[in-house]
Amino acid sequence: RGKATALKPAVDDAIERVDRVEHVLVVRRTGQDVAFTEGRDVWWHEITARQPAEHTPQAFDAEHPLFILYTSGTTGKPKGILHTSGGYLTQAAYTHHAVFDLKPDTDVYWCTADIGWVTGHSYIVYGPLANGATQVIYEGTPDTPHQGRFWEIVQKYGVTILYTAPTAIRTFMKWGDDIPAKFDLSSLRVLGSVGEPINPEAWIWYREHIGAGKTPIVDTWWQTETGAMMISPLPGVTETKPGSAQRALPGISATVVDDDANEVPNGHGGYLVLTEPWPSMLRTIWGDDQRYTKTYWSRFNNRYFAGDGAKKDDDGDIWLLGRVDDVMLVSGHNISTTEVESALVSHPKVAEAAVVGAADTTTTQAIVAFVILRGTATEDEGLVEELRAHVAKTLGPIAKPKRILAVAELPKTRSGKIMRRLLRDVAENRQLGDVTTLTDSSVMNLIQSKLPTAANED
Repeated sequence: RGKATALKPAVDDAIERVDRVEHVLVVRRTGQDVAFTEGRDVWWHEITARQPAEHTPQAFDAEHPLFILYTSGTTGKPKGILHTSGGYLTQAAYTHHAVFDLKPDTDVYWCTADIGWVTGHSYIVYGPLANGATQVIYEGTPDTPHQGRFWEIVQKYGVTILYTAPTAIRTFMKWGDDIPAKFDLSSLRVLGSVGEPINPEAWIWYREHIGAGKTPIVDTWWQTETGAMMISPLPGVTETKPGSAQRALPGISATVVDDDANEVPNGHGGYLVLTEPWPSMLRTIWGDDQRYTKTYWSRFNNRYFAGDGAKKDDDGDIWLLGRVDDVMLVSGHNISTTEVESALVSHPKVAEAAVVGAADTTTTQAIVAFVILRGTATEDEGLVEELRAHVAKTLGPIAKPKRILAVAELPKTRSGKIMRRLLRDVAENRQLGDVTTLTDSSVMNLIQSKLPTAANED
């Protein structure tokens, strides 16, 4: 956001705790004075200046480790996901080409993800570079120096393929339809969504206001562990449905099973599993093969279990319901947080919502919702009851939230995921857990300050 952030002191502090670091490459980026340890620290510009202009790449076995990427720091001990060279590169390149209908000679591709997360690895670095794509790489935020920054970039570079997250889309909805309307977005021909299930309201807004009502949207489901996209519509092939990831890609076997590992019929829900191996699958959790087997392969007869709930509609298309951990038990009914959130966002006054289940002596869990209102909406006396009634009408009375809090912002990680664990801490009046992965930890203070008011409403 236009301010320099000093990273070197944090690196120096970390290095003091270990004895295995020989060198630190330091990029001269901001012009700030930094502590420099001679012999250990090396300037990037000095070491690159003395390298040859040409490089002959070495050949490696297909199973040679390519990278380890840590995941799930928000829910427990982080897992070091190991990906290897041949299979990962093959599937990253194939899916990038097929799902976005890539035309390398004419397309300008932009994935807005953080390059340090798996989306950035697969669809900013490895896939696009393997395919020779022309792409935009952006390190700033969507609202600096103004809230039309993304659309300014699309217009400036003639972006044809845009791949972003539902969190970002809902933020743009909150800011107003008039902002993207100021820019020429006619170059866009494929829109993509990644990171979490996209609610139909956001899908429709994305298509209408960014895609001019005609651009195909590919809603992709995959994980750090899968390495590449597993389930997605194909532009020009699939008749899309707002909010559904739809079908497994060619070569991928995915289905939904019940508690006993039986495939559910169309119209039913359960657990999303992958039933056959795929090239870019994780090979292990680094240093913990036993945890790898237990976490991913033990629950459903050696099928890969992703940890996500899903349902099949009457056509057999797959709808993601979010993490199984985010399914609430209310008076004997399993209710997905995603479904309640989607119902709330379908109300014209709500831009974004996060829902958690809080312990309740009467119903086992009570539904607590945190909502961000659209720019024109106000927090009046009847708002809470209006929203509760809307959810009851959409999903049934059992899904009606017990409490609804209107908040200015939600706690999100740098990859855009909502930290529901922290919201559950707030809803159950517990001390907050670790907030270090949040983009802005002060958000939690603002949410906690509203709690007494919400308690009085009960």
